[in-house]
Amino acid sequence: MNGYVVGIYTSPKAGAPMEFKRDVEAIAGVGLKGDRYANAQGSYNKGKPGKRQVTLINHCFFKDTSFKFDECRRNIITKDVELMWLIGREFKIGEAVFLGVKYCDPCQRPSKLAGKVVNFQRSFYDRGGLVADVVTGGLIKSGSAIIPPKKDY
Repeated sequence: MNGYVVGIYTSPKAGAPMEFKRDVEAIAGVGLKGDRYANAQGSYNKGKPGKRQVTLINHCFFKDTSFKFDECRRNIITKDVELMWLIGREFKIGEAVFLGVKYCDPCQRPSKLAGKVVNFQRSFYDRGGLVADVVTGGLIKSGSAIIPPKKDY
């Protein structure tokens, strides 16, 4: 079963508010057009182009938290896909192909930037999402299918 994109968010630089996008161009080896990570202006890749290209998180992780999608600092909000299964595997979103790189550890930065006392790191413990690289560029839209590789077991 394929999942799909619930929301797309980018931010032009570290600390700037996340902006909702109906669609975005994924650029191979870079990230999402106009996003801080693609511009090497993110907190975790400042001056290091190509590092930490795109982040994804499952929408169900927000249940029972006070955080909104744009406050989590992740680029792509997903539904009906097991993100951790994508680590080390290629998968498709819209026209683009990604490689799951690693688990995205939650930190305190989202709480600080959102001005919340609630601890993001604690609220999203073991639910931080996925860091992925763009293998093949292409357009991603809200509602785009997330197509995982065929399971080989």
